[in-house]
Amino acid sequence: MMELRKAADRGHAQHGWLDSHHTFSFAQYYDQRQMGWSTLRVINEDTVQAGEGFGTHGHRDMEIISYVLEGALEHKDSMGSGSVIRPGDVQLMSAGTGVHHSEFNHSRSEPVHFLQIWITPKFSGIKPSYQEKRYEDAEKRGRLRLVASPDGTDGSLSIAQDARVYAALLDGAERIEHPVAPGRHAYLHVARGELTLNGLALAAGDGVKIAGESQLALAGGRRAEVLLFDLA
Repeated sequence: MMELRKAADRGHAQHGWLDSHHTFSFAQYYDQRQMGWSTLRVINEDTVQAGEGFGTHGHRDMEIISYVLEGALEHKDSMGSGSVIRPGDVQLMSAGTGVHHSEFNHSRSEPVHFLQIWITPKFSGIKPSYQEKRYEDAEKRGRLRLVASPDGTDGSLSIAQDARVYAALLDGAERIEHPVAPGRHAYLHVARGELTLNGLALAAGDGVKIAGESQLALAGGRRAEVLLFDLA
């Protein structure tokens, strides 16, 4: 089963300083048919105007991934972590028992465009933590680069869930195949560009819920950047 979620069907919030598209129900956008997929709960595509951002606010019991597409995102939190992440950087914050953080556009002149992803943790009440790592384009070119996993395999970030998150860049004749183990789910999100998934044409902002498929084939890329979630 592959269920297409078109970009135009996502929830949309326009706040002037923030333009946000919600793949799944979030904040004022609610659709009982779109409450997440397996342990994947949120994919928000956010564009924040120069010098603006999300003031200090709290989270708990959630694995929160930030993936920057354009610009620079500044992060500060109550654990003492502070950083500016740019395209190629992946940030993972385990909120655990509770953490407060802020996220602002680091630039005073250019917008920042990024994905914020929430995955429900396997256990509640864990100790909050912060990680980040850079993955160069060459590591993602024509292949799935593991960026988050339960055990930090292959230099990936460690996530408190039976979930593996991959990033890939595809263009031209490049082709990627990925097996899906029996009983597992997957979700593909197209961050930008175009490609096909098992022959299904996809464009930027589209997503696909996947279950009962043993093999995934990504091909026909046109400057495509994708995230693939392999989920319990």
